[in-house]
Amino acid sequence: MSEPQRIHSRDNPLLKRLRSLSQDNTAYRRLGQFWIEGDHLCTALLARGGRPVQAVFSESAWERADMVLKRACERVVVVPDRLLAATSGLESASSLGFLVDLPAAAGPLQGAPTLVLDRLQDAGNVGSLLRSAAAFGFRQVLAIRGTAALWSPKVLRAAMGAHFALQLCELLEPFDLKHLEVPLLVTSSHRGQWLHESVLPWPCAWVLGHEGQGVGSELEAMAGQSVRIAQPGGEESLNVAAAGAICLHASAVSARLATG
Repeated sequence: MSEPQRIHSRDNPLLKRLRSLSQDNTAYRRLGQFWIEGDHLCTALLARGGRPVQAVFSESAWERADMVLKRACERVVVVPDRLLAATSGLESASSLGFLVDLPAAAGPLQGAPTLVLDRLQDAGNVGSLLRSAAAFGFRQVLAIRGTAALWSPKVLRAAMGAHFALQLCELLEPFDLKHLEVPLLVTSSHRGQWLHESVLPWPCAWVLGHEGQGVGSELEAMAGQSVRIAQPGGEESLNVAAAGAICLHASAVSARLATG
């Protein structure tokens, strides 16, 4: 392993890039790269076969870092702790991170178990739903235009590495879903079949809508099935991330039972 490059200037182009990626939710679209901070996300990327184009360590972290992280790529940079902390969007900055190229753009997969996000605004909800999708065997997440940016720093942190197990497409329009070749299912708090009494198709595409407005009328009209979740405790509705996890889990269980 060769010696890392040392950076000491706040105005270094790499540090400027990292500041933009960590503090601007859509900078990744312009720059074609994303930035992940911390051992967990960096290790998750490597575990899924991903490779960074640049590894960045603080001076204090370099000496104690795991060799797997140190050898993750050829281009390694070591930065004074205060300079690396200044690039971070976190209250408590991480001492290492990876700069990674965005996956090549691709259209929606046909016939794949799918999660569709229709204009969800909250980055925490979006990241949590990506995590549930990966956990329950869904292969792709499709984001309708108006949904929180999928590769933004907050979504990356909330998803805890799920990005690296999924194919992601964003800035889509409802008509882009017409050739998925799987049935669309929508959720509602007030109408449709009870989820626990429903026969769920597999594969399918679950559509989860805006936190306040729900699923848009165009997508709702395309759906072959509408379901609601029983809430014996009497709450008006569930948080969309909680509702989505319940629905995705129900599909995963149904698929497993169907295949024996």
